[in-house]
Amino acid sequence: MTHERPSGRTHPLDGRPGTLFLVATPIGNLEDVSARALRVLREANLVAAEDTRHTRRLLAHFGIAAQVVSLHEHNERARAASLVERVQAGENVALVTDAGSPGIADPGYPVVRAAVAAGVRVESIPGPSAVIAALQVSGLPTDAFLFAGFLPPRGAARRRRLEELALQRETVVVFESPHRIEACLTDLETVWAERPIALARELTKLHEQVLRGSAREVRAALRAEWKRGEMVLVLGGRTRAERGRERRADSGADA
Repeated sequence: MTHERPSGRTHPLDGRPGTLFLVATPIGNLEDVSARALRVLREANLVAAEDTRHTRRLLAHFGIAAQVVSLHEHNERARAASLVERVQAGENVALVTDAGSPGIADPGYPVVRAAVAAGVRVESIPGPSAVIAALQVSGLPTDAFLFAGFLPPRGAARRRRLEELALQRETVVVFESPHRIEACLTDLETVWAERPIALARELTKLHEQVLRGSAREVRAALRAEWKRGEMVLVLGGRTRAERGRERRADSGADA
């Protein structure tokens, strides 16, 4: 016998807890939204969104009428308690960001933390992810990787962070802003030298593009008209050969 989960809007508020749904939304191509994500958004009592205008356009495109409230980096800690209270009261709350998966370098973590602490059900509705999409098409090793979020905006802090990340053996994935991408690639030329990298931009969109090579080669190929849109950098990890050369250099210095 199978048991269907009752829809959020018909779930009686009788003290039974609801669910906090973390719903992944398209990172560019609306065809990437899942049927499950649409069902959850349609049935939720409340949709908490990073940008209510953006989310209302998405919902309207799919003919979904929903109550929407804002949940962004400036109010998510204050709003977490009230959202959890609604879930505890039996409502289903869907949390979305502008694109991709909530909580992954986007608002969501404080609400999830509060929900877990309160013992309410938290459920992921997986889907599009810029991190995974960029990693898959990068041509770099995918068996182990480190996602490091956004790089610091200021040059000195960015270089220090890149120097830390350059010690990792795993492939590194980071986000970068289009107006800082050239400065970042210049820093990568110094820190990453000839290690391979990939720059993925406008993923899943009409003008999706992936540039591969060394940081110098990628920077040389990046035309002015391409310096816009969402950008993800995938950086090759520290290789065994590099580690061997460093050990030999250290041995020579000790001698």
